[in-house]
Amino acid sequence: QVQLVESGGGSVQAGGSLRLSCEASGNTYDINLLGWFRQAPGKDREGVAAIYTTTGAIYYADSVKGRFTISRDNAENTVYLQMNSLKPEDTAMYYCAASTSSGTWYSTYNYKYWGQGTQVTVSS
Repeated sequence: QVQLVESGGGSVQAGGSLRLSCEASGNTYDINLLGWFRQAPGKDREGVAAIYTTTGAIYYADSVKGRFTISRDNAENTVYLQMNSLKPEDTAMYYCAASTSSGTWYSTYNYKYWGQGTQVTVSS
């Protein structure tokens, strides 16, 4: 089992920045892929960014490229999402997720473990 706990959400004005953190605990050695997803009211959950723990490969959704940065601290078993130049359309609940497989990074079906989510609200 893996437990994920997110933190760092909040309310900011457009153009502002936030840094989300996700601390993993439990059987973290099984994790092959760590991802950030978001879900706005009435919309499907979508992949934002992900990092493969074995290769270090990183992927981003087109909508956040150049603005968001995913990184991880192996020693702390923590993955971060630095969000800059935030837009109102970035408003959503953000979730951290962990996968023990090597499937498609943006597919929710590929992830076995999920955090409880942290709210990000961007006002215009």
